[in-house]
Amino acid sequence: MTKREIADVLNEIATLLELKGENPFKIRAYSNGARKLETLEEDLDALIAEGKLADVPGFGKALVEKIETLHADGELGFYENLKASVEPGIVSMLEIPGLGAKKIKILHEKLGVTSIEELQNACDEGRVAELKGFGKKSQDKIAEGIKNREAYSKRHLWWQAREVAEPILEGLLALPEVERASHAGSFRRKREHVGDLDFIVASSDPSPIMDWFVSQDSVKEVTAKGETKASVRFESGLQADLRVVPSKQYCFALHHFTGSKDHNVLMRQRALARGLSLSEWGLKPVDAESFEDSLEAESESDIFNLLDLKFVPPELREGLGEIEAAEASGFPELLEVEQLRGVFHNHTTASDGRATLEEMTQAAQELGWEYWGVADHSKASFQANGLDEDRVLDQIERIEALNASKKFSTYVFTGNECDILPDGSLDLDAEVLMKLDYVVASVHSSFSQSEAEMTERIIKAIENPATTMLGHLSGRLLLRRESYLVDTFKVIDAAIANDVVIELNANPYRLDMDWRYWRKAADKGLLTSINPDAHATEHFAFVEAGVNVARKGWLTEMNVINTRSLSEVKEILARRRPHLAS
Repeated sequence: MTKREIADVLNEIATLLELKGENPFKIRAYSNGARKLETLEEDLDALIAEGKLADVPGFGKALVEKIETLHADGELGFYENLKASVEPGIVSMLEIPGLGAKKIKILHEKLGVTSIEELQNACDEGRVAELKGFGKKSQDKIAEGIKNREAYSKRHLWWQAREVAEPILEGLLALPEVERASHAGSFRRKREHVGDLDFIVASSDPSPIMDWFVSQDSVKEVTAKGETKASVRFESGLQADLRVVPSKQYCFALHHFTGSKDHNVLMRQRALARGLSLSEWGLKPVDAESFEDSLEAESESDIFNLLDLKFVPPELREGLGEIEAAEASGFPELLEVEQLRGVFHNHTTASDGRATLEEMTQAAQELGWEYWGVADHSKASFQANGLDEDRVLDQIERIEALNASKKFSTYVFTGNECDILPDGSLDLDAEVLMKLDYVVASVHSSFSQSEAEMTERIIKAIENPATTMLGHLSGRLLLRRESYLVDTFKVIDAAIANDVVIELNANPYRLDMDWRYWRKAADKGLLTSINPDAHATEHFAFVEAGVNVARKGWLTEMNVINTRSLSEVKEILARRRPHLAS
């Protein structure tokens, strides 16, 4: 096993022990061991080979033995026995937002619940509210969490769906019978999460294509198969639908099944106003008997042209003003991933990241970025090994020394993801914060504040002279946790008034601020930064998901600060940090 895989096992052992009510010190030993392993800068292979793992502070004899066993064998009897001793239904309760191991243990011991279904019944009967330390508010929150979990289980993050969708499209395009093929549906529109996948194929010989589609190795279940339509389901529960159409119909089918429903309604209405009927089969005069008389279209652009419209990019087909834009001036040049020159919100092993400063810099350089920025957590995020003032100053010195060494062509900015405390103040001393090149201010606690309290809290942080960017505005975790209450429009106005950037957090679970706000915000003059919130080198790739959201929000290169060159970024940051102007 790798260092990361071993750390994951240690974390799971800690959780299982907590579910069983084991000694808190024993639980903490495993969770601390996992954290220590994740932030270990030395090479694990070398430490084990040289017998020096026990020399690492915090690694006791028992922990060292388990790490060495997992490293060598990839399995651990203690871990397997522990998993077998806890009922799977109890472990699954951890998927309910806001329900941790301690509360699950109480629910199991006091009410005898061993599954989410039994917990739901206990909530319905009011038994959870009767428990000491719970009450009706907690019961309602648990019931809501169960409801959300059921709804979320039917959806799949775009980023995860992509892992299934892209190989399928590549496979289809490689078949000799396939003339043209494309994704469709909400996946093609780059929605943050999707219910299923849709594929449209043009071919005059659908049979071999259908056979290939349903016989893929990753298919768990074939739910339907006809001459030109098929549906399959994968292990994750994600469903994929395939439609094979004649070449003449392809563009119309692709447009129709890309959607959205609201966009298609507007397009059909526009066609009718011109005496035409638009559907998946084609575009024909209303009085024509069949779609054999359909107008010809070699591309989706032709369909829009036939309706006196400029081409609407798939991401914008949401029925939110795209038709009006398409009949007027058209659309701006939407942001492309290649236009990003660096990123700012990222973590290293100094807090809860899984790669060192040097490893992250090497990865940024390999991507061709001119710069990247460190934004490790501040001290209030103790669970993430947040940095206090002294550690921040030490990190600044390390980064300055790295830049001075010219070891990498990519420049490293000094930053911090500083907690916005419940009263709106920032977590670190102002003098230290101003020594950094920038500060990303973020909420990580007290999510239950009222909308007025949370809005006032965030605006106070925005008004702090040390704040450069606001991190993940709503605090949501897609398909996991709802946003806290906040007046987004007031926050946007405050950010513009105080020359503060609101990041577009590109982590696939966040994608925050939501794309629905960005068009109006950008029109008002708000700038953003596409930030991956990277905790490992491979997380830099998250910027693609962030660019998806930026495109859905009608954003261009000019709306995004990290499309600027290194010198331009330094000039912008120097407005608050004069040391960058020198």
